[in-house]
Amino acid sequence: MLTRRRAIKSLGIGLSAAGFGLSPLLRAQDNASTRQQLSIPVLDSGTFSAGVNNFDLSLQRGSHSFLPGLSTETLGINGNYLGPTLRFKRNQKVALQVSNKIGEPSTLHWHGFHLPPTEDGGPHQEIAANQVWNPSFDVVQFAGTYWYHSHVMHSAGAQVYKGLAGMIILEDDEQDVALPSNYGVDDIPVIVQDRRFGDDGSLLYMNRYEDQVMGMLGDTILVNGTVNPVVTVGTKLLRLRLLNGSNARTYNLGFSDNREFYQVASDGGFLESPIPLTRLSLAVAERAEILVQFDPGEEATLLNVALPPAFPDFPGAMSEMMRALNTQTFDILHFRAEASLQNNGERPSQLADIYRLPETAATNTRTFRLGMGNGMRSGDDAGPGRGARNGRGGGFGGGQFSINGRIMAENYINETIQYNTTEIWELTNTSPMMHPFHVHNGQFQILDRDGSPPPINEMGWKDTVQVGADELVRIIMRFTDFRDEENPYMYHCHILEHEDRGMMGQFLIV
Repeated sequence: MLTRRRAIKSLGIGLSAAGFGLSPLLRAQDNASTRQQLSIPVLDSGTFSAGVNNFDLSLQRGSHSFLPGLSTETLGINGNYLGPTLRFKRNQKVALQVSNKIGEPSTLHWHGFHLPPTEDGGPHQEIAANQVWNPSFDVVQFAGTYWYHSHVMHSAGAQVYKGLAGMIILEDDEQDVALPSNYGVDDIPVIVQDRRFGDDGSLLYMNRYEDQVMGMLGDTILVNGTVNPVVTVGTKLLRLRLLNGSNARTYNLGFSDNREFYQVASDGGFLESPIPLTRLSLAVAERAEILVQFDPGEEATLLNVALPPAFPDFPGAMSEMMRALNTQTFDILHFRAEASLQNNGERPSQLADIYRLPETAATNTRTFRLGMGNGMRSGDDAGPGRGARNGRGGGFGGGQFSINGRIMAENYINETIQYNTTEIWELTNTSPMMHPFHVHNGQFQILDRDGSPPPINEMGWKDTVQVGADELVRIIMRFTDFRDEENPYMYHCHILEHEDRGMMGQFLIV
């Protein structure tokens, strides 16, 4: 019987700090006999009428059998866990009817989309229990892989963890790129999540000390809600739409045979050309589309590849937690190619032309300081004494998860931006761990990391960017089309537990 105690294989980096309930990660995906065919979410293309594409979505409670013989209470959208993959088309108007039947307030945020703040689905667009929300907007993004998820104030982490999320595939008839596009056959949605289960199959959430610090890290990997999944490959070329839908975990992706793959898209659409890689880092909320080639009869596994500890070693739980972070290798998704494969085309050499926003276009620069702490002092207080504990938040201690020293307050506007301008945002991280920083209202570009150009696969459009400890990342973004003096957009860390605890701010475009 597959148990959660075989969930993720530790590489010997144990967490054993007394009094903190720290435990090693375990492995669930190392048994070929228990592999399950990967579940493919239903594709919902909407109903087109009078120039509008209409979608009906129902937030609902349900149950799902993730582990053999056990039933888990879940949340879902038009189903028991996760939601359908929505297919939008660029330059079409979409109208969505979202019914909340889960018995508590919720929202749905259209992650990565450029749209009016009233349609965004952030904390201010809360849907009360048994109520209906009817957002509508014009789809102006480039073709790509996006997603939608709960963004309710203080409970987004819990609701996404239970299943309120789904993928969006955006198509554009004007971007005629010859890529695999047969949904579920050679164009595969891959929503990667980690979850923690009790012995009775229940989802365990925020029940350990380290969850409060690092965010919710599970011990069992799910892909589209499937434990220990396998894909049967019937074509030579496979397109994987990768979405890190976890609450807090960052993945360092690679294949078991170290094969080369090609990244063709990032958060906001196609890159200029395919980028050859053997490793791909994907933080919470980041997306990437990759092409993988298979030969008849071969097998390979998409892995999370362990990284060496990258944090100073000193006494205490914080050092031990940070040194263990991302240091496990485990399986994510197994591939088994058929004996005969269909030839479904070749990898293209060119994908898109990307206009790089010039720094000279920016009329303002803002600074955002990401801070966290879980001790007695403020995370922005370096505190007395010397040594590794000081310099990034005083023993990494204290206070709240904050941006520029403030926690999120719905009645406080952190930034006011002039309509139809371009700005540079300087993101600095004074905390001991990486934070994926997300900006609502569309896409931005990364200018540099600590003064150096970003990696080539980060040169496309992005809506979420990794900001490492002690790192300075500069992004540039245009604020066009929508102005509203009352309704704000959000920016925040996308580790959902950090967001829920205050690492979020608001901006108006006026």
